[in-house]
Amino acid sequence: MPYPVAVFATTLDASRVDAALLVLRVVFGLFLAYHGYNKVAKGISGTEGWFRSIGFRWPGVQARLAAATEMGAGVAFALGLFTPFAAAAIIGVMIVAIVVAHWKVGFFVFLPNQGWEYCASIAVVAWAVAAVGPAGYSLDHVLSLDDTFLGSGWWGAAIAAGLGIGGAVVQLLVCYRPAPAAASTT
Repeated sequence: MPYPVAVFATTLDASRVDAALLVLRVVFGLFLAYHGYNKVAKGISGTEGWFRSIGFRWPGVQARLAAATEMGAGVAFALGLFTPFAAAAIIGVMIVAIVVAHWKVGFFVFLPNQGWEYCASIAVVAWAVAAVGPAGYSLDHVLSLDDTFLGSGWWGAAIAAGLGIGGAVVQLLVCYRPAPAAASTT
């Protein structure tokens, strides 16, 4: 089945699109899953301490939830399973990371303590895959879930954006209590 390319009203061969989306999902998904695994690989206490230091309530719970979300969403995204929901989890994690750690640094990832461009890029890729759909080489396709609201189109994009942004906002409102900025003495 050809995919329409709206700009030039031409089509792309479906197998190329399927293969490209498979590579994109697998690379981004497994990178994220490995990032989550890194939070627990040598003990969760370091991650818990970091969450505490930046102002999260219940840092032990937050560290475990972050690791589990990154691993679970990463694997689901790589497999193309419940893709809009996996994308939503990725978007939510990236928004929280941007707000609590990267925004204040600036845009560029090469800055000391890393700016927010990398996290934003991951979130945009997750949303774009949810909008396009996981394509033919995915468990959503094998299970015929791509024929439902989980398939490509605005439903997938809306689920990913709505749940991702909403989840991040709820987590930040409920759990994030940064220390007040020190008053300037000048």
